[in-house]
Amino acid sequence: MTDELLVLRAQLGERAAVAELVARWRVPVWTYVRRMLDAERADDVTQEIWLAVVRGLPRLRDPGRFAPWLFTIARRSVTDRLRDQYTHGHDTLAAHDTATEDPVEAMVDRAELVSALAGLPVPEREILALFYLEDLPVEDCAQICRIPTGTVKSRLNRARRLLRAHLEEKGYRP
Repeated sequence: MTDELLVLRAQLGERAAVAELVARWRVPVWTYVRRMLDAERADDVTQEIWLAVVRGLPRLRDPGRFAPWLFTIARRSVTDRLRDQYTHGHDTLAAHDTATEDPVEAMVDRAELVSALAGLPVPEREILALFYLEDLPVEDCAQICRIPTGTVKSRLNRARRLLRAHLEEKGYRP
């Protein structure tokens, strides 16, 4: 069943359709939020997102645009949490994952990548997460972030350069 049909059914009051939407999108939303925030805050923000989705679902005008709408809510929630953290005097915008000693090289590579992503500025990290990790097209990324598509492309380019430089600095060669 498509997201559009599930949204329509949810808007008609079918609780099973809401449950299916949550089940289908729970992991992608949490993953996006986790890439923007530390694990502790990611759980709280994800719950806030789903509460906003359930409350706002009846007002969604275009059920076929559920994914961009969902990630717009997620982005807004993450931005609010980052803003709260900034205004309350915290000195970091994101937790930096640290790699532990692990004999499996893939785990080390993944830890380095997560660390490199955490080191990117928030706008670039957000675009990378939406475009590459959530597989959203440039147009949807632009809509979610409320920026022109050209800005999405330039942020993607800058993010790739920053990520490449960070990984090369750590000894990784493409």
